[in-house]
Amino acid sequence: MSVHHHVQPSATTPDADLARWDDDGAPPAQPRSSPAAWLRVGAELGDRLVALSGRQDLIVICRPGTRSGAPAAYFPRLAEVEFDARLFAPLQPHEVRPRIVGDEERYPAAWGVLVHEAAHASHSVWEEPAGADPRVVEAALLLEESRVEGAHLVRRPTDRTYLRISARTLVMPDIASPSFQGFEHAAGVAALMLGRRDAGILDAGETQAVADLCQRVLGADLLATLTGIWTAAHRCADHDATTMLAHAQDWCDALDTAAPDLPPAPQDLTDLLSGAVAVVLDTMAANDAADLAARSAADDAVAARSRAKVQDRAEQAGRRRKAAATAKSVFNPRGTTVSPDGRPAPSGNPVTGTRRPTAAEQSAAARLSRALRAAAYRERTEERTTSPTPPGRLNMRQALARDAQRAAGAVPTAEPFTHTRRRNSPTPPLRVGIAVDISGSMRVACGPVASAAWIVANAAALTDPDSRTATIAYDHDLTALTRPTHRAPERVTEFNANGGAHNLGDAIDALDHGLDLSRPGTGRLLVIVTDAIYTPDETTRALTRIKRLTTAGCAVLQLTLTKNSRHLPGTTPLHLPRPASAPAAIAKAATDAIRRTR
Repeated sequence: MSVHHHVQPSATTPDADLARWDDDGAPPAQPRSSPAAWLRVGAELGDRLVALSGRQDLIVICRPGTRSGAPAAYFPRLAEVEFDARLFAPLQPHEVRPRIVGDEERYPAAWGVLVHEAAHASHSVWEEPAGADPRVVEAALLLEESRVEGAHLVRRPTDRTYLRISARTLVMPDIASPSFQGFEHAAGVAALMLGRRDAGILDAGETQAVADLCQRVLGADLLATLTGIWTAAHRCADHDATTMLAHAQDWCDALDTAAPDLPPAPQDLTDLLSGAVAVVLDTMAANDAADLAARSAADDAVAARSRAKVQDRAEQAGRRRKAAATAKSVFNPRGTTVSPDGRPAPSGNPVTGTRRPTAAEQSAAARLSRALRAAAYRERTEERTTSPTPPGRLNMRQALARDAQRAAGAVPTAEPFTHTRRRNSPTPPLRVGIAVDISGSMRVACGPVASAAWIVANAAALTDPDSRTATIAYDHDLTALTRPTHRAPERVTEFNANGGAHNLGDAIDALDHGLDLSRPGTGRLLVIVTDAIYTPDETTRALTRIKRLTTAGCAVLQLTLTKNSRHLPGTTPLHLPRPASAPAAIAKAATDAIRRTR
């Protein structure tokens, strides 16, 4: 059984501190630090003990060595926990800050012992009656070790890791220096190790070495009887001294009854038990290290995801700021062409002038406006409710059912009046952005796209005052042909295509920010008129923006007018052999976009 009890009936005299040192003629041993330096550590441990034990009347005395000889002990009558400062080795007092939550991770063994003593302070509240048999009390204290840890684990399951560490710190000294010999020693080891297994502190696989050795020494029947006793003790109430001592009496009776039939214990039983416990502790250490590695990996993964989210939010904010700056520079009131950095482009403006819209373009705008209004129309929604009283339409069947319920003396539940509420569904506005490639290979698109931009802008303005459209011509630089205002352009803006490089990525950013193409709630459409003969870098930048828009629910249409055109992945391709059909194709795509809006 245990040589040290972690619940002490009373404090020893101060002279016991001096008696611990053997006078062998050598100078008295000097602690590495002054005991007074540990007073602050003890006070901070006492503050943390409030949460561990649920009690506010406890104090912790921390100093090198203890009066009881155990690493720590709890004195119920003094409401005091005695704590050996050497558990913090190699840390010095100024390096230990228990008041800081999380500092205990630097000294898990010491913290585990404190958690064990907190379990005693919370649950070892039964008192030894006067005249009790010392052997029975000894057995009760032995059973108490795993009982209080199991009870503490129910209250604070996250302390299991520290209770496992405390088992490595507290149990091995008790095994190596037993107060009983023979099979009683084996029974005590079983109570300390296998009792913690059944309390949920240790795993069954970890304690297999001790279980096999105890079964060989005690026999399967006696071990099963002892297992039943400590399992029953785990269910004992904290204040029930009678039941706890009854279990202890059963323990002693079981040992006395089985003693004549047990074979002699091995001469080296202490060494065998110490070896088995060492195997258990090594297995525990390996499992704890594996669990710690797994938790560290999981924490690292969570931290990596958190950093990725933070970085992604920062990148999104950066993209929004850049898109806002691009949109502000492109949709400038002067109508100038801007370079990717937002400054006026030195290469000139592709706009060649403006003209009055033709009669055919005006008719096309009117037809598109009617089509958009028809596509945006939403049926009124109906909501029907019933009630026991007017207003509403009377349902005679429900009225008769209500009268029958009332006549039968039951509480009427029928609701004979039906009220229908009709609500108009909001008409979604339209957002259409057109990006037209003005490199030299796209000259055939200039006239049709200029006409389409005017037609779509005027049709959207006639459909809904909140609808907006915009058109950007891009090569290396960007030029706004129509702007995202609520007023439709009065004249058609004509342009030519003599550019070289392509900057579709910035054009999409400007249209996205100016028209809110990434925001749900409107009919959103991006039309890209291009042959997509780009460099790999230009294509990558464009595809990144296109994927972001399609993910947000914006329809993206690519119009191609030449046979050697390439398809931009993520867009809906539409090849037009006759460039003059581009306005009709864009109008149909806009109508489909607003029809799909919910």
